[in-house]
Amino acid sequence: MTYCVALKINAGLVFLSDSRTNAGLDQISTFRKVMLYEQPGERFMVLQSAGNLAITQSVRELLESFQLHDPATDERLTIWNVRSMFDAARVLGAAVRHVYDREAAALQRAGVDFNVSMIFGGQIQGEGMRLFQVYSAGNFIEATSETPYFQIGESKYGKPVLDRVITSETPLDEAAKCALVSMDSTLKSNLSVGLPLDLIVYENNRFATDRIVCLDADNPYLRMLHDSWGERLRHVFDSIDDPAWDGGQTQTPIRVHSPRAHPLAKVGAPAKAQSAGLSGAGNIPPAALRQPIVPPQAGLSAAHEYQRLQSAEEQARLQKQASLSNL
Repeated sequence: MTYCVALKINAGLVFLSDSRTNAGLDQISTFRKVMLYEQPGERFMVLQSAGNLAITQSVRELLESFQLHDPATDERLTIWNVRSMFDAARVLGAAVRHVYDREAAALQRAGVDFNVSMIFGGQIQGEGMRLFQVYSAGNFIEATSETPYFQIGESKYGKPVLDRVITSETPLDEAAKCALVSMDSTLKSNLSVGLPLDLIVYENNRFATDRIVCLDADNPYLRMLHDSWGERLRHVFDSIDDPAWDGGQTQTPIRVHSPRAHPLAKVGAPAKAQSAGLSGAGNIPPAALRQPIVPPQAGLSAAHEYQRLQSAEEQARLQKQASLSNL
């Protein structure tokens, strides 16, 4: 597995990738999953990849020289001469399909899926920054102001903080910090994602960057962020009140009546099973074995109360409807 995240905000772009690959518990390796293509002053592009390592490496190597014929202009498009990031993404998609045509049949015979996903973003002179997610079929989608980031690989652990923090207006350094927190959460919860990390930060309209760093376990900023995030998460957790089951002085009781969400009714053991003792335990339904034994009347009382509330709600609705019809 892997985890790569890329963010597109008004101030620039942030790319962050881990470097762990594994083909089993005893075959863990370190391979970089990001490539940076730069022509200073003219174009800047970054490619992140996840999936089958052999496939992603083939696509990355091919992309540097791959040519896509454009029938509309009869040009041979490469990532170095296209005039838009959209066309650059088209070249990447064609490269993915070329590798599929060359390798998929042999992979299928070996029982291996053609598994690759990529994030491709950057800026070309004459247009704004753009960010794409490319799939195994070579098709792609583009990031928007409503969805300003993409993730590939083991994304679920790092998504919550991105959803809560990142907007188009987020400052660039704050976005980089958020990406690192997202990665730290993933590292904490998933062993298939690992150090070192590759971080690239690009400022809008620069067409080059020197904000490139590789972070390992000894990096002081990464250690500080890891310790601070864990400590402050615990502090925030401790500052939230525990559930108050008996009400008391709390202003946020947990046990309140809701007309739509009713408490789970308990399942009581039949009287015959209770009198049988241990010798009859084999006849007790599994649900009764998992629940505390309660008198059957308790379940009936809850059902009667539920029916009463439903009748009262229906009567109130009918009275309201009748009053409106008389107006």
